[in-house]
Amino acid sequence: MRRSILAVALSAALVTTPSAWAASDTAATATAAAKDGAVPAASDLLFEQPQMKNTAPGSTITYDYLRRSGIERGPYGPPLSDAIKLMVEPGKSAESRDIRVQMFSGGNRVPAGPFTDMPGNPVLTLFLENHLKGLASLLEANPRYIKNAIRKGLRENATVTPTQVSFKGRTVEGWRVEMKPFAGDAQTERMRGFETTTYTFIVAPDVPGEIVSIEARALKPDGGELLEERLDYDQKDS
Repeated sequence: MRRSILAVALSAALVTTPSAWAASDTAATATAAAKDGAVPAASDLLFEQPQMKNTAPGSTITYDYLRRSGIERGPYGPPLSDAIKLMVEPGKSAESRDIRVQMFSGGNRVPAGPFTDMPGNPVLTLFLENHLKGLASLLEANPRYIKNAIRKGLRENATVTPTQVSFKGRTVEGWRVEMKPFAGDAQTERMRGFETTTYTFIVAPDVPGEIVSIEARALKPDGGELLEERLDYDQKDS
């Protein structure tokens, strides 16, 4: 019964907005700090920008999704390769959009959305909530504990560096956000090696929706793969 309730709660969370994952409740402070320095705050880049402002109403943004695990007979099962599609329509303001979601296909389909009058890109939240669901189930952990660790990691331990992204035959400027939120965690002995998980986000303002890629990757001590879960912007639909 406990697991059933947890599954329902996590499934329902797939309609949440990016503000549920924002690393700080003082967004204005983070934004102001970013404007004063050359490097923006991770939470500002990921959760406080009007990322959908450069998406044309009537367009579809597609993200290729991959999940694979090196855990033999593990709960993740065989590799999963699918897609998340965002169908974009006008919102109430010039920077917001109404968004319908197709999260995976066929038997992999996950109910998600719709999102109304969204300035931010909901694919970030969709990826994180889906990732959280799998990781909490695997570790038999409180999902709130894991979520708070990721939020804290974004707030306190993320590194933000400039990067370049190839987009439609040209190179555009972007940012790379990287963190290891479980390193040194008090519950390391219960993490089953997932304390090594590295989260990497690539964003670029010139790319529709701004989210270029998201990756969560955990390695075994011998370098083998515990988990690779990633999302990549598919340029063919834009």
